[in-house]
Amino acid sequence: MTRFVEGEERSQDVLFPERLEDWISEDNPVRVVDAFVDELDLRTLGFERATAAQTGRPGYHPATLLKIYVYGYLNRIASSRRLEREAQRNVELMWLTRRLAPDFKTIADFRRDNGAAIRKVCAQFVVLCRRLNLFSEAIVAIDGSKFKAVNNRDKNFTKHKLKARMAQLEESVARYLDELDRADRQPGQVPRVRVDNLKGKIAKIREQMRELGRIEEQIKGAPDEQISQTDPDARSMATSGRGTGIVGYNAQTAVDTKNHMVVAHDVLNVGHDRTALADMARQAREAMGKDRLLVLADRGYFSGEQILACERDGNAPVVPKPLTSGAKFEGRFDKRDFIYDAKRDAYRCPAGKWAIYRFTREEDGQTLHRYWSSDCRSCHLKSRCTPSPERKITRWEHEEVLERMQQRVNYLPMASQWRRETVEHVFGTLKSWMGPAHFLTKRLRNVQTEFSLQVLAYNMKRAMQILGVPALLEAIRA
Repeated sequence: MTRFVEGEERSQDVLFPERLEDWISEDNPVRVVDAFVDELDLRTLGFERATAAQTGRPGYHPATLLKIYVYGYLNRIASSRRLEREAQRNVELMWLTRRLAPDFKTIADFRRDNGAAIRKVCAQFVVLCRRLNLFSEAIVAIDGSKFKAVNNRDKNFTKHKLKARMAQLEESVARYLDELDRADRQPGQVPRVRVDNLKGKIAKIREQMRELGRIEEQIKGAPDEQISQTDPDARSMATSGRGTGIVGYNAQTAVDTKNHMVVAHDVLNVGHDRTALADMARQAREAMGKDRLLVLADRGYFSGEQILACERDGNAPVVPKPLTSGAKFEGRFDKRDFIYDAKRDAYRCPAGKWAIYRFTREEDGQTLHRYWSSDCRSCHLKSRCTPSPERKITRWEHEEVLERMQQRVNYLPMASQWRRETVEHVFGTLKSWMGPAHFLTKRLRNVQTEFSLQVLAYNMKRAMQILGVPALLEAIRA
């Protein structure tokens, strides 16, 4: 072929083989992986076999296997079998491991056995980013997102799902029995083959119903009345789409608002965010080395106890209150229309009257105070206030914490948009990298390790994009 760029002849001998070093440019990201892992004290971080055994067959150094995983997640290769193949054919990985090619079992076992140490490696990179001033002064956005587990929805059972499935099977059995009755009444209308097929289906369904009965007993003994057969730690969780849901995990991140880097993360197997705010804010503050953080979160994190714990830790949460007032929906005044006077310990209602303190009670572990006015029955605004004889107002003993936070929400009207711009694209990026299957490992501890590797890869890419590979290499070696 003429007038085309031609490649080398495959049978051409090379007199002097090229060095692997010649294939890796000075600004190749693989050099960052190599330098970062080499600077880690793997023994202090808790990696198994960081000290070679005196007897037995020599094993792979943990640094080699860690480099393979960090490189793999940087390049969207999370499978241990794919990493085994890449180590045998990928020039960058050959350079990184010095031509070592562990088998997939060795690679997979390393991730399984060193989960806690790998999570500490992710924290070490956050420390490096803090030293390089890649974080903002003291603002983070916190959010959670649902990730799929290695567990099909048909292999997850709750009381509601079990009841619906049993009803479906009973309906199918009734339909098949009707067909058999018709076959008995009209022998010539239904072929014998169809009759045998119906009997087989009925027997199979009854076996399924017996199996569901056994699962029902297991559900009764489960703490949350839920069973996942493939991944026991995975849980059924609702998603934003109406009537949809997944069996998976709830991944939490705290993202810095300056360069959108993840400063703290966690994986939970509960389907809501209400109990995660204080812990995530605490982790973020410690990771950034700040005395106080402004913490942005959405309505899903609103919890009086969590907001109180957050403030006691020295952080300032900004969490909008969910609008769940039935009175407001029906066109009546809601609690926001009643102004509290701390000196009088009373609420001034829209009609100018005072709802005074009446009594205190305990409810769900909270101390609640109750207030109402004696003038409600004769008030000209009663039809817009309450259908009951009196409009009763409940005040939590730490309500002032929520009032201070509401002031922050009012003074930061762009906080919601700021939070979305900061944290939601992080989850979009991670889910794009992980593909439709999301997590590949089973059990919560292994999923947490896998997510830590994803976060480490994300932060490393962000740092290389912001600083450039040469500058980051210089900082790592400094």
